[in-house]
Amino acid sequence: MLVAAAVCPCPPLLVPEVAADAAHELDAARAACADALGMLAAARPDRLVVVGPAEQSGRGPHPQGTPGSFRGFGVDLDVRLGPGEGTVSDRTLPPSLAVGAWLLERAGWADAPVEGLGVGEPLAPERCVEVGREIGARTPRPALLVMGDASACRTVKAPGYLDERAAPFDAEVARALGAADVPALKMLDPELAYELKASGRAPWQVLAGAAENADLTGTLLYEDAPYGVGYVVAAWSRRAPETA
Repeated sequence: MLVAAAVCPCPPLLVPEVAADAAHELDAARAACADALGMLAAARPDRLVVVGPAEQSGRGPHPQGTPGSFRGFGVDLDVRLGPGEGTVSDRTLPPSLAVGAWLLERAGWADAPVEGLGVGEPLAPERCVEVGREIGARTPRPALLVMGDASACRTVKAPGYLDERAAPFDAEVARALGAADVPALKMLDPELAYELKASGRAPWQVLAGAAENADLTGTLLYEDAPYGVGYVVAAWSRRAPETA
């Protein structure tokens, strides 16, 4: 049963070398991600699964040790999923999982074996939930690092231009992630998410499936829309037992 989860945005600009002179603009988001990973490590999971959006070539499982790179963004920077060499893989991480691997390296993650899962935007909510259930049942104490962005339509300069539906969509996503509201995440509309270019919809619904019956509580650590794209950072952990 899931013991913890961290939810982080996945823009390559989160990596300072990619952002270059604009790196300071996401300092608060990086700090929140670091806090979320700290809470994740404190749960002492026996396995960590990093879930993020992926195009066709990046979908499916990625074993520990799978390499990733930011060379496609003009930066000579390579990463590897999880500590150590892990399993040799002839695949490469999609950008979302490469950002996740960078966050783990930055945090010095060495608390549990790591694997990655790239999920496609078209994956139906029901299938996302099923995938999450499978992750939750695989080991006694799994945890998730869930990568994904909210809408990309918050301003006229956003990648998807301004859409008046984006702000309320993002507000509900932030509320649900901050409250560990599993039913609300399951109800996210895939068509609306697609129209708003929200890459996190499928990964968040995988989280919802994994968290069923886990009695987790959520903390919203960051919510903003730099560059007109919604970024949310949240941490989920086991609810503390009530004291007499």
